[in-house]
Amino acid sequence: MKATPLVWTGRVLSALFVLFMLGASIAPKFLMPEMAEQASTPIGVSADHVLMIGALELIGTLLYVWRRTALMGAIFMTAILGGAIATHMNAGSPLYSHTLFGVWLGLVMWGGLWLRDEGVRAMLPLRGAA
Repeated sequence: MKATPLVWTGRVLSALFVLFMLGASIAPKFLMPEMAEQASTPIGVSADHVLMIGALELIGTLLYVWRRTALMGAIFMTAILGGAIATHMNAGSPLYSHTLFGVWLGLVMWGGLWLRDEGVRAMLPLRGAA
C-alpha cells in the first residue's frame, strides 16, 4: 500500500514531536540532571521528581512511536502535557510561550497521529457543516 501525502505529513509531524520530546525534554532530564533540576525548581517541581518525569515522558513517547500502541501513547502523553500546563499555570509562567506550550505540542502530536493513522481518523472524523 502506497503512503499518501496525508500519511507522510502525519509521519513528519509525529517525527517532529518525537524528536522534540527526546532532544529537548527527555535527554536533559537524564543527561544533564542539574540543569533540568534548576529549570524545574522555579515552577514548583521538586528535584527528586525530575528523573521520574523524564522516565514517564520516555515511556509515553515510545508508546507513541510504535503503531500498535500509538493511540495509548498519545493519550498517555496528553496526560503528561496536561500536567505540564497545570504546573506552568500554577507557577504564573507566561501564557503563550510556557503555559500553552503543552497545547501546541499536543496539537502537533495528535495531528500527526490523526494524519498517519486511518483508524484514528475513523474514530475522530472531521465533521462538515450541518
